[in-house]
Amino acid sequence: MVSSILIGLSIIAQAYFIVAIVDHVFLNDGTFQDIIPWLGGLFIALLARAMFSYVNGRTGLRMASKVKSDIRKQLLQKYARNPMQASIKGQSGEKVSVMLDSVDEIESYFRHYYPQMIQSTIVPLMMLVAVFSYNWVSGVILVVTAPFIPIMMIIIGKNTQKKSEEQMEKMAVFSGRFLDILQGLSTLKFFGRAKDKREDIRNSSIDYREATMDVLKIAFLSSLMLEFISMLSIALVALEVGLRLVIYDQLTFFTAFFVLILVPEFFASLKELGSAFHTGRGSMGAATRISDELEEEELPVHWGDKSLDVSGGPPTIDLRGVHFSYGENRFALKQIDANVPPNSEVAIVGRSGAGKTTLLHLLSGLIAPTDGSIDVEGRPLFDYKESDWFHQLSYISQNPYLFSGTIEENIALGLTDFSREEVVEAAEQAGIAEMISKLDKGYDTKIGEGGRGLSGGEKQRVAIARAFLKKPTVILFDEPTVGLDLKTEQILQRSMKKLGHSSTVITVAHRLHTIMRADQILFIEDGELVANGTHDELLRSSPSYKNMVRVQQGGDAG
Repeated sequence: MVSSILIGLSIIAQAYFIVAIVDHVFLNDGTFQDIIPWLGGLFIALLARAMFSYVNGRTGLRMASKVKSDIRKQLLQKYARNPMQASIKGQSGEKVSVMLDSVDEIESYFRHYYPQMIQSTIVPLMMLVAVFSYNWVSGVILVVTAPFIPIMMIIIGKNTQKKSEEQMEKMAVFSGRFLDILQGLSTLKFFGRAKDKREDIRNSSIDYREATMDVLKIAFLSSLMLEFISMLSIALVALEVGLRLVIYDQLTFFTAFFVLILVPEFFASLKELGSAFHTGRGSMGAATRISDELEEEELPVHWGDKSLDVSGGPPTIDLRGVHFSYGENRFALKQIDANVPPNSEVAIVGRSGAGKTTLLHLLSGLIAPTDGSIDVEGRPLFDYKESDWFHQLSYISQNPYLFSGTIEENIALGLTDFSREEVVEAAEQAGIAEMISKLDKGYDTKIGEGGRGLSGGEKQRVAIARAFLKKPTVILFDEPTVGLDLKTEQILQRSMKKLGHSSTVITVAHRLHTIMRADQILFIEDGELVANGTHDELLRSSPSYKNMVRVQQGGDAG
């Protein structure tokens, strides 16, 4: 605000010095020496105007930078609080588009529109006061004509926001589709669908282009109307000043010239607001999208501050009436009751979509029950510190994620206190040390994002090496051997068995040999725990389980 006031004063001073110089030289036959002080004043006014305009711009830039940083932090915190919700809901490409494109789009509001709105509120008022003090008639003309500019801004601005929201939606769809198709391009090529998806990208690109052109049409219309209104208003003031100066002799040259210099500045400030207003309304579409993402209902996970002491070995885990739903009219787990003793091996089995992985996510603490409780050592899991629980836990899924970096960095992920010898030992226990030793740079070999450069089995063994290095007391497996060749599966099975010597192992199981060796089997159907016991007990007590085993064996289950 202070800089806007100083800009207004510098514009008025600039106009005054220009008029004074012209009046003194051309009408009063003044000498160059007489106007040197006024030339100095004009130079100072011009310098001040440039300097304070720069300050205004820098203020807007800093404001926009801080807002963008804060919003990105909020989005990251939201995704981090609910990683499972973030991953299962919507395309990953759309989330990238919100984080990058939408957040960048709101920059114009804080960098241009907001500072310009303050400036265009203060500066025109100051110039209006200056005009009224010299010629009240010109001031009245400005007061009558100036409101047409904000009226046009409101009328056009509503349509701008609507079209900009459509543009942001098209851009998010285009970005999301492009990224997701790019990630799966090799798969699409193998199945002969690459050309079909190319057409999808082309159509999305055309939709985005058309939405962008609609926004530009409104921008050009807005500029045309603002120019028309300001030009007409300046012409009316010029006509009034000219008549009163030349014909009626009611004004001095100084007054007339001073007013004629200030009036274009008055409307230039309002036009700049109009342009910034269009940009700001365009940013509102992106702001709406970000707001919807931030306000989307969360599956809350709130951790406590109690310390988890597992010095005596793996903890006892109890599930008491655990219920979980992804939302209204969506899949739900219902009334899960079970006890997991320390050092036991538990298999979670059931048909695809029964809720096995969801139960694993609950046990891991990635999502929290909507009802009931998961107790660890007699206390609700979420009473403990998040770091304490995750320090005791390893979760190995069917598709473990490897990050861009060295193999050692991926094995030691999340750890700060380790040695190369410990990493090598963990790799040997996971059965991957021999493969690493054949690489040119060994453990310093870099791999790409997502584990590019490694096979599926090698990625699984890196994930198991992580667990050996971490030495967790609870290990969750989402059947990591599915889809692997027999030799790799046997290596992983041996590694998993070693891990189970000092840990509680809970596995989402599909293979019969994994199920049969479990100390306890949780058999789930449609989100309900329908049977609980050993393999032999479930064969006797659960016809559904017996039928599932018969299907796997290809004959009579006995």
